[in-house]
Amino acid sequence: MERTKALQALAAQRWRVSLILSGAMMFIYFGFILLIAFNKQLLGSLVLPGLSLGILLGALVIISAWILIFMYVRWANNHYDDKIAQLTRK
Repeated sequence: MERTKALQALAAQRWRVSLILSGAMMFIYFGFILLIAFNKQLLGSLVLPGLSLGILLGALVIISAWILIFMYVRWANNHYDDKIAQLTRK
């Protein structure tokens, strides 16, 4: 009974973390898409010769996805996997 409750709490925590990170990625991605839709002139401005703000932000969207994936993997390795291992040893 206690083990079942611990597993349910752990599953809820995993959902919370994944929803927060998914929400962050959606905010970043849709923010970028909305900028493309409503402020093309801003994204067309040059940051450096040959590099527009749109290209820079597009690359940052991709990099942010990698960072959020890294954050989830790190959380899973440091917290989730350890707790699962503790529960299966009981």
